[in-house]
Amino acid sequence: MESNFLSAVFLPLALFIIMMGMGLGLKVADFKRILIEPKGVLFGLIAQLIILPMVGFLLAGIFSLSPELAVGVVILSACPGGATSNIISYLVRGNVALSITLTAIGSLITIVTIPLIINLGMQTFMTTETALQLPFLPTIIKIAVIILLPISLGMLINYYQPKLAAKIEKFVKWFSLFFLGLIIFGILYQERANFLSSFLQVGGVTLSLNLVTMFLGYTLATLAKLDEKSTKTITVEVGIQNGTLAITIASVLLNSPTMAIPAGIYSLLMFVTSAGFAVLVRNRKVVSIQ
Repeated sequence: MESNFLSAVFLPLALFIIMMGMGLGLKVADFKRILIEPKGVLFGLIAQLIILPMVGFLLAGIFSLSPELAVGVVILSACPGGATSNIISYLVRGNVALSITLTAIGSLITIVTIPLIINLGMQTFMTTETALQLPFLPTIIKIAVIILLPISLGMLINYYQPKLAAKIEKFVKWFSLFFLGLIIFGILYQERANFLSSFLQVGGVTLSLNLVTMFLGYTLATLAKLDEKSTKTITVEVGIQNGTLAITIASVLLNSPTMAIPAGIYSLLMFVTSAGFAVLVRNRKVVSIQ
């Protein structure tokens, strides 16, 4: 997959379809659920928007990474949730409504927080000579278009044609995993010459980001005394990042395939850890019944 085709055509198209798929499952009521489940939504958003980036900065500083890869980790930590976390929350029998609400509200807030976090990451890890800077307002507009336009389109279809939206959503959500796989393949193929060294460099930090944030999400939900389904959802929502959005920001907005490597490798590893979490949850449930 050629670099210009990946960044100019395929990535934006794939992300558009994935985000529209999210919108197909959203209703205006999902944004109001903070009034119904305020504790779950509040703790979930705090973990996603504050704790998660802090862990990203901490791990990027602890591991010996090049400046570009360190910023790539920060970009990943700035992109919580997404369609994948909704699917995984469904598969582990979590609180899917809470998962969708966190994705909906988080998508609005991250339009502003993403450029702030990324610029801070570039100022922290890159030298003056190599540092990039995302222009704040133009970046907000671009991210708003990337996120809000397809989600709004999906929500409009859901509002006017709910039966059609329900049929399309099931297909699009699973198809989004296929798109994510193609994106990961494209990124890794693009960087195939440096894949092994890159994996050795960022495999540990991305796996740590995944496991540490899942643990913190579970701990926070437990301390908040949320029910079992909501606890599983908070664990997934905090621990599973929007790799597709992170890859798009790195490759398209920053034009840096190297910064996209952490998100690509993370997206591979998260399927393994998510499967492990699903097995753990199922075994725990079996034990509790016995």
